[in-house]
Amino acid sequence: MAIAVRDEGTKVNSNINVTPMVDVMLVLLIIFMVITPMLQKGVTVDLAKVNNPTQMPDADKEDALIVAVMRNGDVFFGNDRIAPDQLTNKIKDRIANRVDKRVYMRADARAKYKSVVDVVDNVRAAGVDDLGLLTDQKKQATPGSPETPAPAASGSE
Repeated sequence: MAIAVRDEGTKVNSNINVTPMVDVMLVLLIIFMVITPMLQKGVTVDLAKVNNPTQMPDADKEDALIVAVMRNGDVFFGNDRIAPDQLTNKIKDRIANRVDKRVYMRADARAKYKSVVDVVDNVRAAGVDDLGLLTDQKKQATPGSPETPAPAASGSE
């Protein structure tokens, strides 16, 4: 009687197939690309554009107090629409036990000046130590592009 020798060790494939891992990573990338714009905190406001904005990284924190003034004069505290005269009491309640009494304001570039000043007055009346006005960076135009205004002509006639 002879012993049967099995040669199964030569058939083993030790290569790693990365195709399923790449497929999963691409799906995750697409999901994050779709969800990230939805994570914007608060309401959408067309902010004023300035040349030299000051960075305010604390405005992106989860517990930051943000007041938004819309173009039509509506006021939002976080995601909730609120009457401007109720804003003082709401902010007092939220900053009562906080060490950092800072509020950030997102005002639409086309909002009426009076509605913005009324909100600033109500925020300051609540005892806020620091009020940050959030703005956007102006896009830097390259020379010769249509956004760049032509230099003014000078000389005598």
